[in-house]
Amino acid sequence: MIDLRLLREDPDRARASQRARGEDVALVDALLSADERRRSSGVRFDELRAEQKSLGKLIPKASADEKAELLKKASQLAADVKAADAERDAADAETQELVQRLGNLVHPDVPVGGEEDFVTLETHGTIRDFGAEGFEPKDHLELGQILGAIDVERGAKVSGSRFYFLTGVGALLELALVNAAIAQATAAGFTPMLTPALVRPQSMAGTGFLGQAAQDVYHLDKDDLYLVGTSEVPLAAYHMDEIIDADKLPLRYAGFSPCFRREAGSHGKDTKGIFRVHQFDKVEMFSYVLPEDSQAEHQRLLAWEKQWLSALELPFRVIDVASGDLGSSAARKFDCEAWIPTQGKYRELTSTSDCTEFQSRRLSIRVREGKQVRPLATLNGTLCAVPRTIVAILENHQQADGSVYVPEVLRPYLGGREVLEPVAK
Repeated sequence: MIDLRLLREDPDRARASQRARGEDVALVDALLSADERRRSSGVRFDELRAEQKSLGKLIPKASADEKAELLKKASQLAADVKAADAERDAADAETQELVQRLGNLVHPDVPVGGEEDFVTLETHGTIRDFGAEGFEPKDHLELGQILGAIDVERGAKVSGSRFYFLTGVGALLELALVNAAIAQATAAGFTPMLTPALVRPQSMAGTGFLGQAAQDVYHLDKDDLYLVGTSEVPLAAYHMDEIIDADKLPLRYAGFSPCFRREAGSHGKDTKGIFRVHQFDKVEMFSYVLPEDSQAEHQRLLAWEKQWLSALELPFRVIDVASGDLGSSAARKFDCEAWIPTQGKYRELTSTSDCTEFQSRRLSIRVREGKQVRPLATLNGTLCAVPRTIVAILENHQQADGSVYVPEVLRPYLGGREVLEPVAK
């Protein structure tokens, strides 16, 4: 949620942000109106309560004739106080409902537009010319079958579409990726975390995942719990309702968890293989910092993502995501997209978002600096979304015989293997 004081002081910035997101600009004016009613009704309630207390002190000292009149006035004041209290509560509830619907303020440097209006910031690595090497690249699903690594047919039989088994070297490759990612994060100073996959509504809402992303969230009605789509949710809620001393910042966590997504808006997209699935594992970086340090931390998270993809020897590009493609909690977002040979295009592998104070205000997480207490900033960054990373590794490092080259960073976690070999038929 955004700072209401900032909204009152600079409503045009909020309007511009809503416009850039392609969201309802009228929401800003509705919120300003509700906030004004909330504040004015609060002032009226306080004035009436003060008058009521003063009158209460006069009644015991009044004469019999005066007392009757004072009691009549006290009765009217009691009704007025009750009405003012109800008006204040209603205005406060409306304000809270509206502010929860307002997205974070978009950073002024974010490119304006929709999904295709991103700006490419840099590219890394060399895209292989398979034609020059004398063979046509196979897609990750065919390679996964050759290696005995991926089984989507039985995944669909057991659980339905967009589910899969990782088998043999596929399972070992996932474990190698997770261990290598956690090792890099730990070396960078992150505290490794194994997080809950089920969270309460306030945790999900507090991170901003019950707004525009609600259609992709799995909810267990009987328990009123949500399956997380990313460990960002429990990592953000980890310090919910806490005050953190400034000298403890930055706090950096690397969470490993299963992730669950309905993919409700992706009907017909990436239905083949394991690029877009309902359940996957992921290593996620999460930072708590002072608000003035969030942009620098954002660049650090991006640098760690670039380090990871470079260690995997993948060709990739970095994009500045356009305003209309931002999640509601992000003020700015960078994606790292790896080249997928058989698709002939770059696809998102990692992303990092600066959420400024948006999540900390919703989750009531603050920082103490001397006598001052204020909201802090939160940021998140995917280090390794396992299935997509496996897709990129198999396709980019495949050999003509169906074997797959193993990047050096993964070899210690794969028993020293330099190549994943096809299984005997």
